Amino acid sequence: MATHQKDFLLKRALVSWHILSMILFVFTLSVCGAMSSATESGVDKVSSDMDLGSTSTPNPVLSNNTTSNETDDTGTSSKAASCYLDVNEVCPENVKCSLLGAECIDCDFNTSCPYGSIQKATCSPKPNVTCEGARKFEREYHCRYCYQLPEWQTWCNQTTDCALNKPREYWPARPFFISTCWAKSEFLCMGRRCFHKQVSCNWSNGYKWSKAMLYSIFLGGFGVDRFYLRYWMQGIGKLLSFGGLGVWTLVDVILIGVGYLGPSDGSLYI
Repeated sequence: MATHQKDFLLKRALVSWHILSMILFVFTLSVCGAMSSATESGVDKVSSDMDLGSTSTPNPVLSNNTTSNETDDTGTSSKAASCYLDVNEVCPENVKCSLLGAECIDCDFNTSCPYGSIQKATCSPKPNVTCEGARKFEREYHCRYCYQLPEWQTWCNQTTDCALNKPREYWPARPFFISTCWAKSEFLCMGRRCFHKQVSCNWSNGYKWSKAMLYSIFLGGFGVDRFYLRYWMQGIGKLLSFGGLGVWTLVDVILIGVGYLGPSDGSLYI
């Protein structure tokens, strides 16, 4: 008699648990949907801002001729932004020729100079550039090609199309994308001022590591951490299996804690 009563109570507890789990699941979906719409609206605004300035130079004319990055299934960009430059729109008029930006002048460089040494080059405005004063002048520069400039002396376009933490679907696990970079106007350098550079992915979609960690510790048994990171199928499995009887919950706490488990879209935590 006591055994039948225990079985009845156990079955009732299991049914109650599954009903509670489904209620929590529906509630989590609604909350995550609201958070997703808010996050996507913010990301769309950021992405539009990035697209407007994605040509790596402060000149608006360049952004109008920039093509978006296209990625293949390896997470690497297959098409970088354009290197188009219209000197007629970029270069100012009625200024001293010696004060023109580096993209508006042609210079004779000493290509056999020691790397990093300070040199002087004889420069003149490009044929279609109008300026005042002597059209022949000297300007100092450090002996290096434009692609060898440090990052703070260049403008490079960004992308949110590459994944960061998808080692099973992407290779390498932290891939790169082909960025189009321009040397800044105030820095003179040898070679092409516009060049392509392999840059590591570094973007965020609004997911917080601290929030994911708290969800995993306190609500991991209900799969809330997986739902938050947009792993829907794993979240449902975790919810209906009581957090993998606690084992899955513990594993996820460790994976999120060390940063191995990140957002499903491949972005970085903020």
